[in-house]
This record gives sequence, C-alpha cells and structure tokens, in this order.
Amino acid sequence: MEMFFEKSEEGHEKGLGVIKGDVIILPPSMKVPHMGWNNLEIKRSGKILEGVQDSAWVYFVHSYRVKPTNNDVITAESDYGIKVPAVVEQGNFFGTQFHPEKSGKVGKIMIQNFLDVCKK
Repeated sequence: MEMFFEKSEEGHEKGLGVIKGDVIILPPSMKVPHMGWNNLEIKRSGKILEGVQDSAWVYFVHSYRVKPTNNDVITAESDYGIKVPAVVEQGNFFGTQFHPEKSGKVGKIMIQNFLDVCKK
C-alpha cells in the first residue's frame, strides 16, 4: 500500500504516486514497530472488503502509516489511539496496511476478493 503514495519518511526514493499523499512514521506515543491484531473500522464499502464484517480483526506489522491528500481513498481504518488507514482503494489499486496473508479467514476473504477483481 505504501508504495502507491508519492513519498515516504522511510527513505529518499519517490513512491509510485498513484495515490496523492505521503507515508509518515507512527507517532512516538506508539511502540514501533506496531505488531499485533487490531480491528477494522469500515468507513465505506470497497471491492476487497466485500463480505468483511465491521470490527473484523487483522494482523499488523508496521512502523509507518499513510496520510492521503484525499481521505476518500480510505475504505477502512484501525484505531490505536489515533486512526490509521488500514485499507485504501482508488480505481483498480487496492492496498492494506496489515498482512492479509496472516489475518486468517478475514484475510482469505480479502485475497479472494482481490483475485475476483483481477479475473474481470
């Protein structure tokens, strides 16, 4: 997901710039890297979120978060005391801050949704 954005505090290289915005480090109030299970707060429906329940738990391992210029690309967030974008969708670009492959049944649903979109 992070590579879709324009730039990151993590390094000097530019991102792909597919989605306007930056990648920033998590605030000092959070243990970095953040590792563990957190629930999703679905903000709006999305192609890869179809069949995923609001408050579903997914597994994160990260030290950065995206900060889009337009928050309309965020389809789900997670709350760690601050709202962290967890899923973004723009056109045919889909990204997750968490690891769907480590997120059990919820991750499996999302991966299948992604494959279904790719088949079209």
